Amino acid sequence: SAEFFADIALCPMEAVKVRIQTKPGWASTLRQGFPIILKEEGVGGFYKGLVPLWARQIPYTMMKFACFERTVEALYKYVVPKPRGDCSKSEQLAVTFTAGYIAGVFCAIVSHPADTIVSKLNQDKGSNFVQAAKNLGLAGMWKGLGPRIIMIGTLTALQWFIYDTVKVVLRLPRPPPPEMPASLKAKLNNQS
Repeated sequence: SAEFFADIALCPMEAVKVRIQTKPGWASTLRQGFPIILKEEGVGGFYKGLVPLWARQIPYTMMKFACFERTVEALYKYVVPKPRGDCSKSEQLAVTFTAGYIAGVFCAIVSHPADTIVSKLNQDKGSNFVQAAKNLGLAGMWKGLGPRIIMIGTLTALQWFIYDTVKVVLRLPRPPPPEMPASLKAKLNNQS
């Protein structure tokens, strides 16, 4: 729900940003671009990309949190050979970075078609969500996914890494680690 409202504030800036990126010489700053859109398209010009923005940002945000948490659990359960409590802080942060990157890959995938449509909408004056999607076609909506995966994967990994590092440095409480599978507990006990 926070993302829903944040996107209402983000949408006008997104509209100006995309035009700056796709129309050379149109404007070079938000301050220059806002009055141009207002004059040419009215207030609606700022919000014609709102629905696709929601289609991009809400699944992105949901995936960012859900996938990250599940990936952390899976890494400790199947990859890391000891419980989180026995891992050093640097090992825990490595797990955080890895889980963040994996979550970012999924974020990029679920949000890419809508991101492409948002860009196309803000590029083409007078178009709407359905027209932009039809003009792009199914293949066009997925164009550029590889670079987006690298960008969003890295961005998301760094976001989670910085967040977790701050919690470690400030000694803030962290959620309890997931329970280790009984088979791994038995294996570790047999090695001792």
